[in-house]
Amino acid sequence: MGLVGLVLQLCITIPASVEAGRSLPASIVFYFSFFTILTNIGAVLVHISLISSTGYSWLPAFAGPRMRAGVAVSIVLVFIVYAAVLARLWHPQGLFLLCDILLHYVTPVLFVLWWLVSGADGKTRWSDISCCLLYPVGYLVYALARAPIAGEVPYPFLDVARNGAGSVAISAMAITGLFLFLCIIAVLADHRIARTKESRLR
Repeated sequence: MGLVGLVLQLCITIPASVEAGRSLPASIVFYFSFFTILTNIGAVLVHISLISSTGYSWLPAFAGPRMRAGVAVSIVLVFIVYAAVLARLWHPQGLFLLCDILLHYVTPVLFVLWWLVSGADGKTRWSDISCCLLYPVGYLVYALARAPIAGEVPYPFLDVARNGAGSVAISAMAITGLFLFLCIIAVLADHRIARTKESRLR
């Protein structure tokens, strides 16, 4: 489902972006500049890493417990921020609406359900949280650094020119705090699920 949403979103975003005045390279960068897109790609790679028999050396990196939990947290963040903040800001139609539903609602729910049933194994550590935080913080740095160069931001709450640095800082801290909270919940859930599975095997 994630792969379908990503490919479909790419196919409709690039032409619309070029029509809006961006060059083809700029349109491709624009597509990959969204946290939603990057996180859904991560979810797809996690699944590929677990079903692939091709032996690509880079795929196993997405199969580890830290990556599985980190992607689960990130895609829950996608769901929450979009549903609570972004959904009200635009009203997609047609294929854009389908992609919107797939990438912001369907794949987050499916991925988290999969993680709770099969992906959680009790191997995540509290120290993994600091590593997981590198993703949203790194994305934030990228988005803010790209903004003055591209003249646009992927999300309106990151628009320093319109909202001011203070407002953007508050939004960034709030979302980072939410991510941290979700990481804590994920580690606790992972350990709890592992203990429950072990007790059932005894």
